[in-house]
Amino acid sequence: MKKAIVLFSGGLDSTTLLYYVKNKGYNPVCLIFDYGQRHKKEIIQAKKIAELTNSEYYVIKFKLNWSGSSLIDLKRKVPFHKISEIGKNRSLPSTYVHGRNTIFLSFAVSLAEAKNIKDIFIGANEVDFSGYPDCRKEYFSAWGKLLSSLGLKNKINIIAPFLKMSKKEIICLGMKLKVPYNLTWSCYVGGSKPCGKCDSCILRRKGFRDAGFHDPLS
Repeated sequence: MKKAIVLFSGGLDSTTLLYYVKNKGYNPVCLIFDYGQRHKKEIIQAKKIAELTNSEYYVIKFKLNWSGSSLIDLKRKVPFHKISEIGKNRSLPSTYVHGRNTIFLSFAVSLAEAKNIKDIFIGANEVDFSGYPDCRKEYFSAWGKLLSSLGLKNKINIIAPFLKMSKKEIICLGMKLKVPYNLTWSCYVGGSKPCGKCDSCILRRKGFRDAGFHDPLS
């Protein structure tokens, strides 16, 4: 069975992606990142889900202390927006972690080259998201050009199958794949249960509502 690398946070999108990749006949290798985020809940859940699916996984630990993101700096408050405001502001939200996907993908490319793996999957989407520049088609197209110019031994593909999908569509797919959404974690704030107010919680809630399913974490 061929292997594929999955950038894995334990959230709604990446867990659906993991089940999507397995359904495509791949043997997933999950990359989980501990980059100094404000809580460890997502890392704990990511490891549980990886183990549940019998997926090989690596936890990559480093700190992005210079980012100033509210996902890292505990002195900054995680912003709460109305659903109509998310992704519409021209300025980046404070939850943006500078260069995060670029760093994540760099690790993935290194692992892919070392392990002779050709496909890297990422659950980014540019429909229901917070306006991050590294979740857009142009960003991933640039990665494709970069990888083709590196002269690697084997071609490495970065695949973002959910790029044009809404949360509703992702959840509908996940329900068909029997994704254990009760184990996923989306909330930026952390805690024993989701805050229900941060952008990620709001987008998740809207996705389940639009899809006609109950969110097991609500």
